[in-house]
Amino acid sequence: MVDTPQSEPLRIAMWSGPRNISTAMMYSFANRGDTFATDEPLYAHYLSATGIDHPSAAEVIENGLTDWRSVVKQLCAEVPDGSRIWYQKHMCHHIIEGMGIDWLSSFKNCFLIRDPREVLLSLSKRTDAIDAWATGLPQQARIFKAVREMTGENPLVVDSADILNDPEGVLRSICEHLEIAFDSQMLSWQSGPKECDGIWAEHWYDAVWASTGFAAPRPREGELSKVLQSVLDDVQPIYNELASHRMT
Repeated sequence: MVDTPQSEPLRIAMWSGPRNISTAMMYSFANRGDTFATDEPLYAHYLSATGIDHPSAAEVIENGLTDWRSVVKQLCAEVPDGSRIWYQKHMCHHIIEGMGIDWLSSFKNCFLIRDPREVLLSLSKRTDAIDAWATGLPQQARIFKAVREMTGENPLVVDSADILNDPEGVLRSICEHLEIAFDSQMLSWQSGPKECDGIWAEHWYDAVWASTGFAAPRPREGELSKVLQSVLDDVQPIYNELASHRMT
């Protein structure tokens, strides 16, 4: 595929829930020579507004923008390093009640989903503050619906399991959807911290720091507590609906 000239940069908003391969996807795009990557720009706002207890929350709030309108203004401005593609890793649960999302109409919105049972098993190792909203799925469905209404089209939905089963094939299809050329550098990266990492990375990114590419999928072992099983029962239909739109 040959990229078409464009006066405005391509702003990609990749919407994911937690404990997905969202950081690996950010590393994949950041490894392109034409892309600037941003890590969870709404995180400080989310922590400040909700008061939720996350590792290094005070540090994130102190060093980030806590007014979502200021964040949006920044995300809609020029790309910080002048790149023609701006990849933005977003967590769906960072879109809280009362936030406007009409600004997404000027973005290329994509949705990264993962089996919610896998998400809950992984998330429970990091925090006890888990409910349906913590999975990001209710917000993901809301954002998906809003984008579809704004654009008149179904936005791209990709399941992390599909990416892990065929990284090159699925990344090529994603690039085709975005109308950009596939870059083989998207398939691997150097291990360790990255320039695009948020300051919270040391608490959450240990596994992806140890990686140098997309690993083969491995089902997560363990059993859900009764509380988490109830959460799964609530969000499974939401995941199933989003998954019905996924790229195959």
